[in-house]
Amino acid sequence: MIEFTNQTNITIEDEIIDFLHKIKKEITKQEVELIVVDKNEIRRLNKEFLNKDYETDVLSFGLNFDGINIKNPPLGSIVISIDSAIKIANELNHSLKEEFAILFTHAILHLLGFDHELDNGEHRKKETEILSKFGINNPLIERNIC
Repeated sequence: MIEFTNQTNITIEDEIIDFLHKIKKEITKQEVELIVVDKNEIRRLNKEFLNKDYETDVLSFGLNFDGINIKNPPLGSIVISIDSAIKIANELNHSLKEEFAILFTHAILHLLGFDHELDNGEHRKKETEILSKFGINNPLIERNIC
């Protein structure tokens, strides 16, 4: 399940959320929270929690249940900037649905412990593998390498 909250005045089509549900089911059975915010809010969150004072496209916040016996605990929260998603989708000439899928997949893998800044390409490989199953050939890590 995806617990979805849209904190913007821009409508997110049901088709996009349905697509993200399919992707999530491919990756994990754990519940994930998805929050869509504007560029000002994601910048605030990035500064407050990561001490990075700039706008970003996606953030992920894992939940820690060490020592607590919870069956199938939620994985964490993903925050996507609608402004960044729209801008990048337009720049790369693909749909908002595809951009959400790319950002969501990248973030959910972070929640599962993948870290492209520290690993030897495992995050990139897994991201590419999952997205290609859904016909998406422009993973976030790949486009940031170029």
